Amino acid sequence: MRDELSAIEAVAPDFVGVVKKRYQVLQHIDWLAPVGRRTLAEQLKLSERVIRTETDFLKAQGLLNSSKSGMVLTVKGQEVLDQLKQVMDQFLGLRQTERELSRYLGIEHCLIVSGNSDEQPKVLTEMGKLVNSTLQLLLPQGQSVVAVMGGTTMAKAAHELSTDLSKKRNLIFVPARGGIGESVDIQANAVCAEMASQTGGKHRALYVPEQVSEKTYAPLLEEPSVQEVLKLIERSRGVLHSIGEAITMAERRDMPIETIKMLKEKHAVGEAFGYFFNAQGEVVYKIPRIGLQIRDLLNIPCVLAVAGGTSKAQAIEAYMHLAPQQTWLITDEGAANSILQGATL
Repeated sequence: MRDELSAIEAVAPDFVGVVKKRYQVLQHIDWLAPVGRRTLAEQLKLSERVIRTETDFLKAQGLLNSSKSGMVLTVKGQEVLDQLKQVMDQFLGLRQTERELSRYLGIEHCLIVSGNSDEQPKVLTEMGKLVNSTLQLLLPQGQSVVAVMGGTTMAKAAHELSTDLSKKRNLIFVPARGGIGESVDIQANAVCAEMASQTGGKHRALYVPEQVSEKTYAPLLEEPSVQEVLKLIERSRGVLHSIGEAITMAERRDMPIETIKMLKEKHAVGEAFGYFFNAQGEVVYKIPRIGLQIRDLLNIPCVLAVAGGTSKAQAIEAYMHLAPQQTWLITDEGAANSILQGATL
């Protein structure tokens, strides 16, 4: 398809340019709706005059409606946008960028969603849909245990899973590690429950505190409910996790001021699975939680890391020094472009 589109561009560059522009207008209205012309112009870096011309045309085609609160896509507009997505992603170069990013990071695959989730929150929804389709591709038929981390990104992804994922599969979602001291709705237990609800699968909870002493750790491991979940984690066929910015995650968990100061002094940039690491992927601090460790990922066939936004680019790149080669990264243009731009400096 890329070759065919390139051929069209060679003989009719104006036509292709118009299609690209109108596609991006529809895409941004979908992300930002309801949105006014001025905001849309700022997002697309086009003049308000150009935006007025394009949106008037799209409105005449029945693809969008406008009101005092802003512009929104019609049902027809949403259908057209969905039909255009795959072909336009190829034409806008995302497939080539995916290959470049996976080679640079040294992992099996990268999948990129248009946009920047730092600026367009709806991009996280598209990333969640991609999680669903990727799991459909990678998980085998029969029983599959999927270990899941918590966090805002994982909570968003949970809402986008579908019952299609359970066709010919018996899915069990389990927390990859113990509780992390965050809001209840984004803790791993809650995320697993939502994923089970969305897919028609099952879930198990793991009720252990964020940090435990050595004295507390041993008896917890003997608890039957904890042992049951740990045994399920050992049988995991898939892992879903995100990657966070080190200091943001430390502050969100109300970690001691002394610990946060230490993380800054050791130049921690990212966090995953309770491991805090610097730009070189060197672990500078670890939360001693019960459950999955990074080293355990080597034995799990389906590992999906989901993280996007320019703000997370450094954390994503740093984590990939620790990630197993079979990792699939689901990210967005904001993070991907930032990582690759840094690679060429």
